[in-house]
Amino acid sequence: MNSNIYTDISKNLTYLKNVYHSNISTDVVIRDFSILVNDVRYGAFIIFIDGMADGKIINSSILKPLMVRNDGNSFKISSESYSTKDNIIDICSYISDCLLPQNSTAQIKTFEEVFSAINMGNCVLFIDTVDEAFNFDVKGFKQREINTPSNEIVVRGSQESFVENLRTNTTILRRLINSEKLVLENLSVGKLTKTKIVISYIDGITNTSLISEVRRRISNLDIDYLTSSGQLEQLIQDNPNNIFPQTLATERPDKAINYLLDGRICILVNGNPYALIVPGVFLDFLSSPEDLNIKFQYANLSKIIRLIAVFLSVLLPGIYIAITNYHQDLIPTELLFTIAASRESVPFPTVVEILLMETSFELIREAGLRVPTPLGTTIGIVGALILGDAAVSASLVSPILIIIVAITGICSFSIPDFSLNFTFRILRFIYIILGYIAGFLGIGIGLFIQLAVMCNLETFGTPYLDPSKLKKRSISNYFVLPIWKREKISAFMNSRKKRIQNKISMNWRNKS
Repeated sequence: MNSNIYTDISKNLTYLKNVYHSNISTDVVIRDFSILVNDVRYGAFIIFIDGMADGKIINSSILKPLMVRNDGNSFKISSESYSTKDNIIDICSYISDCLLPQNSTAQIKTFEEVFSAINMGNCVLFIDTVDEAFNFDVKGFKQREINTPSNEIVVRGSQESFVENLRTNTTILRRLINSEKLVLENLSVGKLTKTKIVISYIDGITNTSLISEVRRRISNLDIDYLTSSGQLEQLIQDNPNNIFPQTLATERPDKAINYLLDGRICILVNGNPYALIVPGVFLDFLSSPEDLNIKFQYANLSKIIRLIAVFLSVLLPGIYIAITNYHQDLIPTELLFTIAASRESVPFPTVVEILLMETSFELIREAGLRVPTPLGTTIGIVGALILGDAAVSASLVSPILIIIVAITGICSFSIPDFSLNFTFRILRFIYIILGYIAGFLGIGIGLFIQLAVMCNLETFGTPYLDPSKLKKRSISNYFVLPIWKREKISAFMNSRKKRIQNKISMNWRNKS
């Protein structure tokens, strides 16, 4: 079948009916009618998907101007503006200029463009004797309104989140970054789904080699379908076998624009309310969107607490096993007697205890996420209080182990990023096994291997663990500087613009 549109309208109509199975698919609407041009009638039809296109706009801005007799379609064309050299009327130009008041109109020539337009919710007009079609943007499907972020909650900051509609998300970015330098580049992925993707960056700041690399990776995906940003994240990351997240996902527009202004690239996927930020380095996953909205003293205190939480979440159970099994001399005598007395009636070794409780905690966490919200809180209370108390009363676990698991669980909830939380949960079980096998030696070997892997990891050409390459400003990549000292863009981004504000930004201090 020829990919170009036919001049014979009957062929176009038959082909589209076969492609869209109009005799079976009840939501595909095809409307036949005729158009009057220079006292000559031409056959025409429109095709759209009911529920995705706005019927009121189609009636008022397309069908009514073309079908109802009016000054536009009834007067005799005397001007040469719409005539060819053979004195034949240029129907496309005449209809576009004189008959269609619809503000978003484009002329297309191939069936591939026709299919893409119809599947997106547009309406397409075909006219007899013309090998082009009119594409009208008349989308009218229902979509979720902009709501408060559900997974990245802040006390002080923006309270709007991305939604599933791609155009709404790009509008949010345009509204927050009121600059013509914001570039929104459209791509399509998936042979079947043809999922729309937008690569957004700021011209003059973002490194051109980074833009080219992101474009290259997305353009060279040979897949049939793409339904979410999570799938795209796995397809474009440097090392998919590494458990550490290499692409930052966020549902907060304010967080996305802060990274855009830092020279990063924001990737939006149609149908998904999460934006991908690349490159994402390790320190980014330990930062909260609220860090830039509060005073730097408060933000740095929160970051220190977060670092302590990370350490306890990953290593506390493993250290407890290592000390109780191999390094009892490190425990004060009174505490050692207390631990021994609490474990006197427990029939299992320490490693079995802690694996049992950690597995139970993970089951409670997973159950709380999967059940309806009112029941999730109930399950957490029942699991943490009743089951924990019952396990201690039945002498299945020791009371001090309940404290260890509880502290570990609380610390894990302090990690801002969902993906990094999963990484630390996996590492926790690894360090439990290493601590049981070789004590502090096993934990030390595990830390050495982990740091070696992280140091060797790169994301879009940027070192993952120490992006600053030990420059003077390396400490500021994690800790927040006072806002009047944040004049430089992150050095590791190699941005085209090095400063985002002047060295002296508070000029009011120097003016009387």
